[in-house]
Order: sequence, then structure tokens, then C-alpha cells
Amino acid sequence: MDKLRIMSVFGTRPEAIKMCPLVKELASHPEIESLCCVTAQHRQMLDSVLEVFDLKPDYDLDIMTPRQTLSTITSKCLTGMDEAIEALKPDMILVHGDTSTTFAGALSAFYHQVPVGHVEAGLRTYDKYSPFPEEMNRKLVSAIADLYFCPTVNNKNNLLKEGITDGLFVTGNTVIDALKTTVREDYVFSTEELNHLPYGEKKVLLVTCHRRENYGEPMKNIMLALRQIAEQNEDVELVYPVHLSPVVREAVDKYLRGAPRVHLIDPLPADEMHNLMARSYLVLTDSGGLQEEAPALGKPVLVMRRETERPEAVEAGTVKLCGVVQDDIVTMAERLIHDPEAYRKMAHAVNPYGDGHACERIAQAILWHFGRGEKPADLNA
Repeated sequence: MDKLRIMSVFGTRPEAIKMCPLVKELASHPEIESLCCVTAQHRQMLDSVLEVFDLKPDYDLDIMTPRQTLSTITSKCLTGMDEAIEALKPDMILVHGDTSTTFAGALSAFYHQVPVGHVEAGLRTYDKYSPFPEEMNRKLVSAIADLYFCPTVNNKNNLLKEGITDGLFVTGNTVIDALKTTVREDYVFSTEELNHLPYGEKKVLLVTCHRRENYGEPMKNIMLALRQIAEQNEDVELVYPVHLSPVVREAVDKYLRGAPRVHLIDPLPADEMHNLMARSYLVLTDSGGLQEEAPALGKPVLVMRRETERPEAVEAGTVKLCGVVQDDIVTMAERLIHDPEAYRKMAHAVNPYGDGHACERIAQAILWHFGRGEKPADLNA
């Protein structure tokens, strides 16, 4: 029997962190030929993850251009995918999450009548402009996909409410699988500054902020809040790997650069970010992935957004929404800095995103779909 040609498509750093373990898991099955196509929607940050996981793509569209728009990303992905599909002839295409690469990859697969598996399916805010453009990307992919790999039961229920009833699997999130391979107690950072932070003596706060929905006034408020937290709390060191987006860098330079106890560094490779998170006290972010990663490491997360498509973490108590108002961010951060009981409740809450075996469940579901194995049980079924 011929091997199944399963092509994983991704283009950004967060996608790569979550898809590289799956590409490797698929390759471990003798019935599967695991193929990898990257769009390089984010070139530098994507390459750093590929290096960490020692993964060489079978096809690289290399689409990134300075100050690219959503339209150019989507159109270049779509035309590039034509070539990749013709060259690699996959039996199924896997896309991840909610990026423009995700939507274009799924749409191209549909045009070529190739089945689609959606990794991290079923996340919803039910506000099409928040997060933008991610909410509509994932809804559009849901209309195209054949298999849906949901991190949680809540994600599965979202799809059921939308009338999607076939091909649903609760797998956990593949990012937990990734953490098992990257976090080590004896880890030495290649970013030398990180080796000398006073992790035991002071509270290290890890910050990320980059979402398009926060451009403008919200980002200004976030930067001013971060500056105020650093200025008012001498027992805090704030570490911010600054996204390469020119819009983000301009805001950081204008409002945050020069603040005391603030370390502005370049984006980190996946393994450095995971190990920095493991040694940090608290995470402040507008990222989706960090809401899943940090709780697995016992780190509370404050989400600097108006809403989140990951309500499971809020319900579990590992994540709190603090919004994009300066005073609210400062108040919630300082409570966790100064109130040990409030901190303990968040740090010891149970992570809702799985057991680190999501990739195995996804591989089994694909084999089942093609009649090559048993149907896997849902996580916590």
C-alpha cells in the first residue's frame, strides 16, 4: 500500500512552534510520508523555529516583503500553493490556526480538491474584527476542512453549534507537545543578557505585544502601562522580545524605550522563549499561543486584549483578561506582583490544553480517516 502523503503548511513563528512537532510525529509512522511547505509569511522568526526543531521544508514559498498587506500575503500564498501542490501531490493538507497562510492554504487545497485537516480548530470570539483578521480566517477554514483537531471540548462544541458534526477530534494543543522537547533546567541562553537576569531575586515579567487589533491607541496604552509597572516596582524586571513589525517597534521606541528595569530584546527562537517563560514570574501578552504555553509551565497570564478565543484558560483560572486600558493593566499586574495568594491561585490552576500527546492523536485520526487505523479517543473522553 502506498504511503499517505500528508503536507503540513505554515508560515509564521507561532504556527511553526505548534506544527513542527506534528511534522515529526507524522514522519515516525511508516504509513505516512510527512511533507512540509512553508510560506515564510514571517521569514526570520519562522527560520529560527525550523532551526530549533531541525526541520527542512520540502517547499518554501518565501513570500515575505517589507510592510506586506493582508491582500499581498493571501494572494502570494494562494498562487505559490498551486506550485507546491502540483509538485508534492499531497493526499491531505494540514493547516494550523488562523493566519492568512492558514486561510490561503485551505482555499488552495479546496481548489485542488485535496482534503484539509485543521489543527487548532474551533476557536471563536464571535466578533469578526477581533482578533483581526484571525477570527474570519478560522471561520472560513472551518467551512473548507474535512478533519477538525480541536484543542478542547469547548472548541468542539463551537463547531457543533455551527452545524459541523463530522471529523471532529479533541486532541489537546500541540504546543504542549513542543514544550516537552524545548524546556530544560540546564538550558543556557544564546541571548547572553538572559543568562544574567536575577530570576531568583526579582520577579521577571515576560511581555509580548504585536496584534493588529491593538495597533494605535490600544498599543500606546499598553506601552504606557508597561512603563508604569516597571517604574513603580523596583522588585520587577520586565523582558520584552519586540516583534519585528515596524508598527510595534515604533510604539516601543516612542513610549517604552529608556524605562528602568526594562529589557528590550529581539524576537527569540522558540526554545529560548520557552525557557525564558519557564523562569519568569508572570506573562503579559496579547498572543494566543502564550495563553496555552505559560499555564503548562505554571505561569499566570494577563491578556492585554478586550476578549480571548481561549475562554477555557480564563475558566480554569490560569489566564485573566486585563483589557487595553492603562490603569486596568497596571492594577491587575501589581496585584499578582504583591498578592501571594492571588498569584498562587493562578499559578496552580490546571492547564486545560492537554497532556502533550496531541500530535499522536492527530496522526491516528489521519490514519483512521484513510482507513489505516483505529479512531482515537478524544482527550479526557
